[in-house]
Amino acid sequence: MSLLGELYGHLPHWVQILDVIVLAIIVAQVVSLVTLLLAAGLFRVRRARERSRGLPVSDRDFLWVFLVPALDEEVTIADSVSRLAQTTAENALFLVIDDGSSDRTGEILAGIHDRRLHVLTRVPPDAHVGKAAALNAAYRHLRTRILTRRRYVRWDDDHVVVAVVDADGRLDPRAPSEVCADFADARVGGTQVLVRIYNRRGMLTWAQDIEFAAFGRIFQAGRARWGTANMGGNGQFTRLSALADVDDGSGPWRDRLTEDQDLGVRMIQAGWAGTQNNRTEIHQQGLNSVRRLYRQRVRWAQGNWQAIALLRGIWRGRMPLVGRIDAVFYLLTPLLQLLTGIAFIVSLIMLIFGESAYGAPYWWILVLFLALAFGPGIVTLMTRGGHWYTPLLAIVLVIPYTVYAWIIFPVLAVSLLRQLAGVRSWAKTARESLDEADDAVGPVA
Repeated sequence: MSLLGELYGHLPHWVQILDVIVLAIIVAQVVSLVTLLLAAGLFRVRRARERSRGLPVSDRDFLWVFLVPALDEEVTIADSVSRLAQTTAENALFLVIDDGSSDRTGEILAGIHDRRLHVLTRVPPDAHVGKAAALNAAYRHLRTRILTRRRYVRWDDDHVVVAVVDADGRLDPRAPSEVCADFADARVGGTQVLVRIYNRRGMLTWAQDIEFAAFGRIFQAGRARWGTANMGGNGQFTRLSALADVDDGSGPWRDRLTEDQDLGVRMIQAGWAGTQNNRTEIHQQGLNSVRRLYRQRVRWAQGNWQAIALLRGIWRGRMPLVGRIDAVFYLLTPLLQLLTGIAFIVSLIMLIFGESAYGAPYWWILVLFLALAFGPGIVTLMTRGGHWYTPLLAIVLVIPYTVYAWIIFPVLAVSLLRQLAGVRSWAKTARESLDEADDAVGPVA
């Protein structure tokens, strides 16, 4: 009897099919992770060599435009703008989009006196229709009202860099001086900086910090090797000419629940390269409430389901074959994760009712499955530091991190049901007070 027969032969036929598919998915995930780790290492080596030769440009060679979407952001907007005002960029302007706020956001902005600050106030029915609409309004305002002014007309689209900073974002003031080297390459349309969580004071925000940091240091850095790193909704820097290339007439951003992901993929498919810059960071608030976390992740997961439609453009752009294969895997992630979760739940149910007795006598199979189940998490946790105890710490922490990953698993099913039902509504993520957030204590690795 074959190995698969010994493993699954005693199960119902449909469960055998599901488990074989999921086994293939898990193996593919491990292969993908190893490939991305190697690519990320090569990317870091290449970046180190480039920097050793000296930066070919400086931030003075670009105009830096910071877009800040703000809807009822009285808690964080002053903090965010004041931090942007500390930017080291010599040529910078800040365009805050007050998207019909009903709180003191507009009043607070009116009290900030900085000649670089521009405020675009939107009112219903144009306001409150999504982040993409707010960003597109800012894009049009930038092109027609700001860049036409005398002091800005010297900047062509290739030398204008648009950065999206959420209203709770705390961008490293040195970010422009770090990412300017990325835009020295005329093929680069966008670069994403590392996202971190600054209000770490519990397991939820600790796990979110690990999640974002690992995504940037492994998955994004690996894909940057092929020019297919994607854009995030916070801390993304995009060349104005790249935005113009994906402007369908209504603006570069489309009405998607993950408009950042959609924009990044379309830019890559339009022939631009996407990269990641982990030498600088943007810090944002995490969610210490499970209910708020679920609401946020259902929206993100539904956006991931919407992004599957981008598969039809996978052969566009200048991606190498390995990049195209990875792009397919990336866009299919919600489907693959859902199948894996369903198989896990089915296995638990059958185990509870005594219908899935383990029949294979090979001890190494258990070791293999434990490695497949926890190996990626351990690798992810090991990216957080270079201390001698990091591997040991990763082994200890992989259990709570895996619990976190499974806690948010149901959002895949809920978001799919919403997508199939045609529900497109979204809910704004509430902010913590700054006193509460700044009192947070957590590992800084």
